[in-house]
Amino acid sequence: MNRLYHFPLSPFCRRVRLSLAEKRIEVELVEERYWEQDADFLRRNPAGKVPILKMGSKTMAESSAICEYIEETYPDRSLMPKDVDARYEVRRLVAWFDDKFYNEVSKKLLGERVFRKLAGTGYPDSANVKSGSRAVKYHLDYMDWLLDQRRWLAGNEMSLADFAAAAHLSCLDYISDVDWNRSELVKNWYATIKSRPAFRSLLADQVPGFLPPAHYANLDF
Repeated sequence: MNRLYHFPLSPFCRRVRLSLAEKRIEVELVEERYWEQDADFLRRNPAGKVPILKMGSKTMAESSAICEYIEETYPDRSLMPKDVDARYEVRRLVAWFDDKFYNEVSKKLLGERVFRKLAGTGYPDSANVKSGSRAVKYHLDYMDWLLDQRRWLAGNEMSLADFAAAAHLSCLDYISDVDWNRSELVKNWYATIKSRPAFRSLLADQVPGFLPPAHYANLDF
């Protein structure tokens, strides 16, 4: 049995889960409180991060590397285009969400609203929350601009770029930090990707102490 060590509100874990589910690869989910850094966890990944995917005798870390390994090992239901320029654009946008979006938005909003409480490190820093709330508007506007030119974020086919964005936004949506009325294009894009069978397990996530809003699992918002 394949096994994924994850945390439900980690966007990096969610992207791997979406990739596995889209390709219909069965996996056992093992929730990991990675911030506790226990010895067994650090043996699986000395970097102390999730996700960690165990497939057969292989144990893999780093979400981008995992997703590309899955893509190359299970090429059916492809999430990467064949054209080299199109592949570059997918990788560029995955990096955008994993670096710029994460540091400007996810790290500040999820970090302050959720992970401080889970790790017991005090109350949210209001400056970080305000900064993240401002930044998410910029990113939604950028996504609106992309979707005004393309069917999906990186082109005319759904790709890992869409899963990267959806993974981050779904975590923020769990804590009601996305203004879906800001862009009809982004809202429709998210409704489409949220309706895919691959998304079902994400919509069923429950984190003790944090209840999602009523619209979180509603496919029609």
